[in-house]
Amino acid sequence: ECKRLNIQFHLLRGAAGDLLPAFVSDQDFGAVVTDFSPLREHLQWLNDVQKKLKKDVPLMQVDAHNVVPCWEASPKLEYAARTIRGKITSRLPEFLTDFPAVEKHPHTAVRTAKPVDWDKTLVSLDVDRSVEEPQWAKPGTEAGTAMLESFIDVRLKLFSTHRNDPNSAALSQLSPWIRFGHLSAQRVALQVRRFGRNATQSVASFIEELVVRRELTDNFCFYNENYDSVKGAYEWAQKTLKDHAKDKRQYLYTQEQLEKAQTHDKLWNAAQYQMVLEGKMHGFLRMYWAKKVLEWTSSPEEALSIALYLNDRYELDGQDPNGFVGCMWSICGIHDQGWSERPVFGKIRYMNYKGCLRKFDVAQFERKFSPKKL
Repeated sequence: ECKRLNIQFHLLRGAAGDLLPAFVSDQDFGAVVTDFSPLREHLQWLNDVQKKLKKDVPLMQVDAHNVVPCWEASPKLEYAARTIRGKITSRLPEFLTDFPAVEKHPHTAVRTAKPVDWDKTLVSLDVDRSVEEPQWAKPGTEAGTAMLESFIDVRLKLFSTHRNDPNSAALSQLSPWIRFGHLSAQRVALQVRRFGRNATQSVASFIEELVVRRELTDNFCFYNENYDSVKGAYEWAQKTLKDHAKDKRQYLYTQEQLEKAQTHDKLWNAAQYQMVLEGKMHGFLRMYWAKKVLEWTSSPEEALSIALYLNDRYELDGQDPNGFVGCMWSICGIHDQGWSERPVFGKIRYMNYKGCLRKFDVAQFERKFSPKKL
């Protein structure tokens, strides 16, 4: 696509602060434009580059990760979806607009990019190859667009009524492509609005999840430096977790047992197996899954550490604000309120197996994802 648009694509491998400033100077670029991420590692990369760029080379950050830029939506940490919803939706007419067409670059580059040996590059990556690649999701914008079209045509009409049923094909399945920038949330929102006119309730529910709830997670990670720690929870939540940290647990499992889906709970095991097998877990079960990790480990700190480890190792959309906030909501009560006090959980919202039985056909899900040897 870059070749068709006469845009040079350069692949630099290494630390951004070490490589990019020198590359910019060598190529005599007049400015640097980068995307936005609220995560500390990415912000550190940006800071490293900025410190080494020449003073006359501006560094501009554009939030293509969100529809409403994070710093425009709110200048502070928001308490919950209800406190940020109006701030985001009121700005959608300004920001949720069509993209301008990308036209072929009118000028020929003075220096052409070196050809990239993709096979050699992939082999050289220092990654955990013991985690098998899921077969259901193919990378790239073309595959992501096909999944978006199938959602609009087939599953969107079910979203508002069946999205909390893990046995129903009602979800978009788009999070891996959005996570890696192969699809933008803005393009997805525009397409769903444009072609989902016969499913207005589902469109509204989906935009709430895709835009409001998702951008709330960026707000949390951007304005809370402890976004992956119990220290990042609200004071009431930290207190109640501390008060109940020594409560007796009926079951205690190690990280290895949890990773291998070796618990007494068939539903939890099935959810864990789906995550390992497919690189995804249904949104409703992600909440149940993380809350049980809190219930079955020796402390909130251990629970959060294990939940984030498993999420980031196996989920295709891991290492993302959504994942951090999902675990923090389930275990540390962020964006939530205090509930009736109970052992282990304190005032953190509780979920149990019987509640799941009332929501969907648990036995059907357990049969489908009965764990094989992990």
